[in-house]
Amino acid sequence: MKPMKKVLWVLLLAAVAAAGGLYWAGTRDDASTGPAAAADAATLVERGRYLALAGNCMACHTSRGGKALAGGTPIPTPFGTVYGPNITPDEQTGIGAWTADDFWQALHNGKSRDGTLLYPAFPYTEYTRITRADSDALYAYLRSVPPVSQPSRPPELDFPYDRRALLAAWRALYFKPGVQDDDAGQSVQWNRGRYLVEGLGHCAACHTPRNGMGALRSDQSLAGGVIPVLDWYAPPLTNDMQTGLGRWSAEDIAALLKTGISRHSSASGPMAEVVLGSTQHLSDGDALAIGVYLKSLPAGPAAADPPKAAVSPAAMELGGKLYRQQCAQCHQPAGEGSGAAWPALAGNPTVTAPSPVNAIRMVLDGGYAPATAANPRPHGMPPFGQSLNDGDVAMLVSYIRNSWGNEAGGVTPLEVKRARAASTRN
Repeated sequence: MKPMKKVLWVLLLAAVAAAGGLYWAGTRDDASTGPAAAADAATLVERGRYLALAGNCMACHTSRGGKALAGGTPIPTPFGTVYGPNITPDEQTGIGAWTADDFWQALHNGKSRDGTLLYPAFPYTEYTRITRADSDALYAYLRSVPPVSQPSRPPELDFPYDRRALLAAWRALYFKPGVQDDDAGQSVQWNRGRYLVEGLGHCAACHTPRNGMGALRSDQSLAGGVIPVLDWYAPPLTNDMQTGLGRWSAEDIAALLKTGISRHSSASGPMAEVVLGSTQHLSDGDALAIGVYLKSLPAGPAAADPPKAAVSPAAMELGGKLYRQQCAQCHQPAGEGSGAAWPALAGNPTVTAPSPVNAIRMVLDGGYAPATAANPRPHGMPPFGQSLNDGDVAMLVSYIRNSWGNEAGGVTPLEVKRARAASTRN
């Protein structure tokens, strides 16, 4: 072969090989079906599984007693009830016909496959910050779960909120899509924590107060507030010393997320469900990253607090007597708690929150911290709702909210009565 022809032949072979068209029989795996590709696909699915846990997808997309991710979970709102849709890969009733682009559009833009605007009970206002790579991993995982043929239940909203066309105006006022870029002036750990808190973990959905149209108050981000309809108070995640995380370390926050308990408090109500179904599965690094980010937040601005009700000396005296009779054995005479088993009441944000509803409901109904892998047999608190009347509970909670340095204001029997009704309703 002449030198010039030989050079041209080599260049031709190189071009064909670069285009993926050169196959030597019996010596090369197909890039799309070989072992390396299968390993990559499995890794992507596993990453998506972890992200689905971190985002707590099961909570809204798996009904009690139902099949995983097949939808049907009622999500109560002040405007009516919406239901988590089927997100299994069923072709007819799930997202089996969706492409990765369709799934990204739902997370990033709040639009269904056909362009229908989604109700913001699906927290796309936070999910828009999720990266395309993580969206694709979530999509790959959801494609791997067993398909379930179960039609999604339509929302049951009051008029005029059942008119989906009105969402266009709501979105124009309260939604701006956009992936969250890293802050170059902060550490990798801090940026990871912010991504999990503000995006995938959608913490603001509960811990930020909402306006009359159901939109998050951007001027009071993570400042705490009562969760609509559920009537539990989500405490501030800012660093306020009295009602927020000011006395906590990043490690304390990580411990609560992973185990459901910390030296300052334990998870209860909706947060216990979040720990059980989601945050206990976080890696140690991700849990600590959330703590690092939250500890960087300033103490304010705080949500508008109700005026603190005064507590009479007589009520404090009677409340103290009830505390010594019913509570001191576990929580100790000075409210200092006893290790991780019984949390301290002094400085406990559940106790000192602007709203007393969580403390009232714990006294009425008792309960357990979530049973996590790190704390499989948590200690419980017995209910006192049947043995104490509304006045007794009011004096007891007033006492713990105003002792040992706590300065949270008093509680009235009417507030206890309302909490009893909410407990029965939910």
